Amino acid sequence: MKVNETKDVLFSSENDLKLDIYDDGSDDNKRAAIIDIHGGGWFRGDKGKDEDLGETLAELGYLVLIPNYRITPQGYYPDPIDDIADVIEWLKNSNLKFDRNRIGLLGSSAGGNLAVEASMRYGLPAASWSGIFDIEDWLADHQDVVGEQNTDIKPNTPSNKIDQDGKNDPFYKWFIMNYLQDESKAYDATPVHRVTDKVGPLFLANSLNEFVPNSGVMELEQKLIDLQIPVETKFLTGGRHAKGYMDDVLPATLAFFDQYL
Repeated sequence: MKVNETKDVLFSSENDLKLDIYDDGSDDNKRAAIIDIHGGGWFRGDKGKDEDLGETLAELGYLVLIPNYRITPQGYYPDPIDDIADVIEWLKNSNLKFDRNRIGLLGSSAGGNLAVEASMRYGLPAASWSGIFDIEDWLADHQDVVGEQNTDIKPNTPSNKIDQDGKNDPFYKWFIMNYLQDESKAYDATPVHRVTDKVGPLFLANSLNEFVPNSGVMELEQKLIDLQIPVETKFLTGGRHAKGYMDDVLPATLAFFDQYL
């Protein structure tokens, strides 16, 4: 199937932010849309990293949008959250053919965090692969860790090539503090503190031995259970990060969207 790709569509003139659109040429007003949010620790990466995923989802009949959002130093917490909200509003008001009641979110790493943030704001179903959720408690428990940027991973390294093979606390602390700038923002930046019964259904995946702690996934899962919100979790062996385990988690992710979109 041929996938149509429309690149660099402006959705925020204020911040000069663009998105890419992937579709199968359908004129179906009943199809669902998925906003796929790339990862990169809020300091690197762009929409081009997820071209493969955009094509895959479009071949399955979804209308797919992959946006850029402000990364440091252009933007810090909570700027990327607001940017994804702008994408949702742009999509709803666009002329694209899809069902406005069928919008889902998918994100990897920092993008997983942003997908859940958007779900909390709009009540949309969201899937997160290695989402960054444990922020406040993790920082409090790791005061002795000195943040250090991981320079082994180049800015354009494909997400599926990133395999930390275990914990990397200095890097985790570095990119969180680089995003927050001020540790006093850690409470507000931790999603579990702001979850209400308005959040959409969530699918949360994580490796058991990767640099993003799975404690945040478990805390978020328990909070949703307490609120009677549908939540699915999937923990994988090894240290693969986000799209590094895409082949293993994509079927369950698609089943989740089939159920809730």
